Amino acid sequence: MLELIRNFCIIAHIDHGKSTLADRIMQLTKSVDERVFHDQLLDSMDLERERGITIKSHPVSMSYTASDGKTYLLNLIDTPGHVDFTYEVSRSMAACESAVLLVDAAQGVQAQTVANTYLAVESNLEIIPVLNKIDLPSADVPSCKRQVEEALAIPMDNCGMVSSKTGAGVPELMEMIISRTPPPKSDHPEGPLRAIIFDSVYDVYRGVIAYIRIVDGVIRTGDYVRFMGTGMTTQVKEVGIFSPQMKPTASLSAGMVGYVIGTLKDPGDVRIGDTVTGRTEAAEEPLPGFREVRPMVFCGIYPVSTDEYEKVRTSLEKLQLNDAAFTYHPESSVALGFGFRCGFLGLLHMEIVQERLRREFNCDVISTHPAVVYRIHCRDGSEIEVDNPSRMPDPTRIEYIEEPLIKATIITPSEYIGDIMRIVMEHRGSVDKTDSLDGVRVILTCILPLNEILIDFNDTLKSVSRGYASMDYEYCGSRTSDIVRMDILLNGEAVDAFSCMVHRDRAVARGRQICAALKDAIPPHMFKIPVQAAIGRTIIAREDIRPFRKDVTAKLYGGDVTRKQKLLNKQKEGKKRMKQCGTVNVPQEAFVSVLRSNTEN
Repeated sequence: MLELIRNFCIIAHIDHGKSTLADRIMQLTKSVDERVFHDQLLDSMDLERERGITIKSHPVSMSYTASDGKTYLLNLIDTPGHVDFTYEVSRSMAACESAVLLVDAAQGVQAQTVANTYLAVESNLEIIPVLNKIDLPSADVPSCKRQVEEALAIPMDNCGMVSSKTGAGVPELMEMIISRTPPPKSDHPEGPLRAIIFDSVYDVYRGVIAYIRIVDGVIRTGDYVRFMGTGMTTQVKEVGIFSPQMKPTASLSAGMVGYVIGTLKDPGDVRIGDTVTGRTEAAEEPLPGFREVRPMVFCGIYPVSTDEYEKVRTSLEKLQLNDAAFTYHPESSVALGFGFRCGFLGLLHMEIVQERLRREFNCDVISTHPAVVYRIHCRDGSEIEVDNPSRMPDPTRIEYIEEPLIKATIITPSEYIGDIMRIVMEHRGSVDKTDSLDGVRVILTCILPLNEILIDFNDTLKSVSRGYASMDYEYCGSRTSDIVRMDILLNGEAVDAFSCMVHRDRAVARGRQICAALKDAIPPHMFKIPVQAAIGRTIIAREDIRPFRKDVTAKLYGGDVTRKQKLLNKQKEGKKRMKQCGTVNVPQEAFVSVLRSNTEN
């Protein structure tokens, strides 16, 4: 049976045609009825179809009769292409023996093409290079082959040539996948059971559904299994494969990819990377799991209504089961009440999680400004990791602060090198190395502070390069930097939700942006409200929200001017007393406007 199984995934840069190729493969293998077929079939979320990107990995099992007359079971996993979802790709590779490396013949090798290739090499996968979109008038096949050979050291003498849109070359690619993908190996195909969980979802009626790859043994409906990491035991209620919807089967044997449903209802009972084994005939050693993911970006998520705190907590728990790269823990804010500090792999990852909370779980939430983790070295020799400005210790205790750095790989046409080097230096970065890719494009290796690329760096990069540059990045340590905490004061009171940690050189500009945004977002009160940005006790920016003014002299119809002056002075004294005890109401739109102000400037 193992000789007739092929497990493979499709990897590529974003928008190089992975999902479209998966559609053509499913049509060729007749895995889905033409009456229910639609484009991006494996992209099951509305967000994926709206944005045209893959967010979650999607497995599908297919039967295909090859030219040798044998019928093979093909397990395909379509993976995301954006850098923020690299962890999804690495987990999917654990269930495969080969990777179809898709390269757009019109765009050539991009940054994420390089990154995903390195991931596949680290996972010891057989790499099958394929050029896509060969039917486009702008396709340059010889140049793309040369780029792949020079940048990735992959021979292109026997590469695949397909058009995912028309289906041309897909039958030949299927034969190539079957011949070049090694069948799965198992040291103990008859048992004891060992299966790795590479993904999972939560169903309201059925509980936790684990996506598994069977390495050793067989799992059947009715068996009792144990999760070696958590120690939980459950009876298997259903096992099956994806075709592409969940299809129950009697059993799953070694080498197969499928799902298992037990009696577990708590999302915390199942962990990504855990090993499933039998309750009685248990394996001695668990399978090597996945590397621990390190969140890069943090922000606070708070329910708009305090009554929805438990609803948001439950939703985050279910979302974490489906997205192992997402982390959260409870926190509280004076301005926003009780909420959660959440960790993400990047800004797009943060946007997707917040949008999924609103759409899938109907949670109305507010998010604070995104931040990164700073390592603070205190004068007493201790070290503190801070991802929230409110947790920053007193400045007199701080010896120095280290900020995280990333190594960015930027691939761009050579005519845009000057502009890209300029924006890298504007974001406090440096260009370490420049390599020529094919005489027309170059690869820039840059070192940048992670905080500088959070909001607008990628947009600026696309703007100066007219959309031709692409970027991938990875964490590469930290360095000492002059980081300060900037507070925003409303009527003299600090609002912790607007506090942020910035480089001292950027503090004045950032403070002016936030003050100007709040001036427009907060409605007028009965008294003048000063909006100030401060570092410690030093005010670095200020805007004033003008008050409502009641015309107290309207009832006067004549007389001496001192009558009017007397009423105005009385109103002035009343406004002073109101300012001392008055409170400022901050609408939800103000928090959104602060985020938007950073994006636009």
